[in-house]
Amino acid sequence: MGEDKESTASEYDMNAKWDACVNLTLRRFVYSSLAGAFGGLIFFRSPVTRWASVAFGAGVGIGSAYTDCSSNFGGYSPKLAPPKLDDAPAPKDQEE
Repeated sequence: MGEDKESTASEYDMNAKWDACVNLTLRRFVYSSLAGAFGGLIFFRSPVTRWASVAFGAGVGIGSAYTDCSSNFGGYSPKLAPPKLDDAPAPKDQEE
């Protein structure tokens, strides 16, 4: 009986993660697309470049949402770890 509770708890947790991920993706897609459309209206005259700025904004929104969702599902950490100094090779003296 204890195993059933653990499996359902992880299932609910996974559903919550998916819900949060879908919510984040939709919001960032819409907001970034609108920002790209606004920027395109201000900076560009050609309809092609305006649509390109909308597409770029949408891509930025989806990419940032993918990065955050990946870290929520146990992927890599978005924060980079500092390099370890012990792994660096020792400098060689070139005195001959």
